[in-house]
Amino acid sequence: MIHEVDEALHGLLTAEVLGPAGVEVAFDAPTRDWAARRNAPAVNLFLYDLRESLAHRQQGRRPEHSADGTTVAVHEPPRWFELSYLVTAWTTRPQDEHRLLATLLAGLMARPSLPAERLTGSLAALGLTVSCTIARPPGEGRALADVWSALGGELKPSLDLVVTAPLSAAPRPVGPPVTDGLLVRTSDRTDDRTRPELRRARYEGDALETTVGVRRVRGTDSRRSRPEQAPG
Repeated sequence: MIHEVDEALHGLLTAEVLGPAGVEVAFDAPTRDWAARRNAPAVNLFLYDLRESLAHRQQGRRPEHSADGTTVAVHEPPRWFELSYLVTAWTTRPQDEHRLLATLLAGLMARPSLPAERLTGSLAALGLTVSCTIARPPGEGRALADVWSALGGELKPSLDLVVTAPLSAAPRPVGPPVTDGLLVRTSDRTDDRTRPELRRARYEGDALETTVGVRRVRGTDSRRSRPEQAPG
């Protein structure tokens, strides 16, 4: 799922947001060594945080049926995850970097979700909306200054991009339906000499013709069926 979000973002930025500006779109960690190798304008999307979105968690299962209507598997609801990207622009002049950031901000604000035609693989198969939020204030434990410190680089103007994407669980196969008939063994408890009778419940298609239940013994029959107790 993560690489599919990367591909969708790359296609969106290069084809629709940045246009024919010849700006490279990368997903590397913006360390000092990486920045020193830059010799052309670039936009970098560094995935620095990944966590589940508990607000999107769902309950319930969805059955999967074969061509004849038999249940062959059950599907758990997809889990949703927030992918946080540190978006930066890299050129030789700060003014050009600010211009690129402004273009990114305007282009992503106009697109609250990734276009469906950009989604591939499991994201396209699920057919769900993949939302994205730009410049959202980072929550607790997600200060961007700490990210820059961990990277060993100098603090740089950046945008925080959060993409909320679903991840489907593998389906659980189920056993085949029961097709054997029901065997019922009955006997008359009032007469020990009677041999037990074995009956098979009859089926016609999917309907059960013979209803088999348990009848409680009442009255004198009940007293006769109980074992006699020795006098105290």
